[in-house]
Amino acid sequence: MDEQDMETAVKVLVTAAVKDGGRRVSIHLADQAEKILVVALSHQPGAAPEGEVFAALQALATVDSCGDDLADDGRRLWALLDATPRPRRTPRAG
Repeated sequence: MDEQDMETAVKVLVTAAVKDGGRRVSIHLADQAEKILVVALSHQPGAAPEGEVFAALQALATVDSCGDDLADDGRRLWALLDATPRPRRTPRAG
């Protein structure tokens, strides 16, 4: 798993959820089949996020998909990351 991608994804999702103006934000994580789902719930019926939110997430190498939806408990923003460990680079001889 790329820990830096995970950290960046969480920051982007939380920042977008905070912009909804609620008093709290919930973060939920789930894993299955070498994938990690990160969900930020704003607890507010916020507007659709700006394109920059999804562009920032899609720029991460391990993000498979991302999106948002509205539910009774507020807006959910999510990203699905590939948790398969990246192969280590072998140092060049020389």
